[in-house]
Amino acid sequence: MKLFDAHCHLQDKRVIDKASQLISAALAVGVTNFAVNGTSEKDWDLVKEMGETYPSVVPCFGLHPWFIADRSPHWFKTLKKFFETTPTAAVGEIGLDKGPLAGGIDYSDQLVVFRPQLELAKELNKPVAVHCIDAFDDLLEIMRSVGPFPAGVILHSFNGSAEVVPKLAELGAYFSFSGWFTYIDEKIAKKTLKSIPSDRFLLETDSPDGLPKSDESSSDPKPTLNEPANILAVLDYVANLSNMKKEELAELSYVNSVRLFSYPGSKLLTYQ
Repeated sequence: MKLFDAHCHLQDKRVIDKASQLISAALAVGVTNFAVNGTSEKDWDLVKEMGETYPSVVPCFGLHPWFIADRSPHWFKTLKKFFETTPTAAVGEIGLDKGPLAGGIDYSDQLVVFRPQLELAKELNKPVAVHCIDAFDDLLEIMRSVGPFPAGVILHSFNGSAEVVPKLAELGAYFSFSGWFTYIDEKIAKKTLKSIPSDRFLLETDSPDGLPKSDESSSDPKPTLNEPANILAVLDYVANLSNMKKEELAELSYVNSVRLFSYPGSKLLTYQ
């Protein structure tokens, strides 16, 4: 059984020193690849280095909405340079966030940063990982304006409504599920899963965040950080809610991920 972690952050300072062990542990349980997403100018070099060090890592560069206040005046020029020097890279993580965790971040500034990155992904014909919290109306409007996106838009840790899925899918969206999904009301989660086209379904961990909900009755000490090997817990949960065999769901998400990340220049074309 093969799996593909479609979105994680192994360059995060909380886990970068253990990245080698985390990758090895995930490879041992069938995870073949990791889309490692940068979040700001401060970590793009780390992501690039990780992509050069590990054949299984797909590097991704983008400016996350939480970190836009710290950007330099030449951030976009720097971002474009990273794609010029790293043809194996995809775009991400970028996004729009109106949620409580982004309460102090100027939303109009988020829009200023988001759109050119989305346009760049379209221009480069590469998939782009998008973080969207409580901003799906705006996301849809911008995607309609800039798109469609034949190379794909990954709605990572998707938490939108079932109603918005077909509109986004029409423009090239893929829908990726992480441990965050285990905290959503089960009835809503089932309705969302039913709405996802089978060829647009992905699995991810968002590690070191997105730790799946644990068994409250267990007395075992609970970890605080997530890791790519925990994609198995996400698989189990989503397969159960979808009434699918986990082997079938694993195969579906794996094939979708490989297709999505097999863009011109991708290392998947070399290493698969």
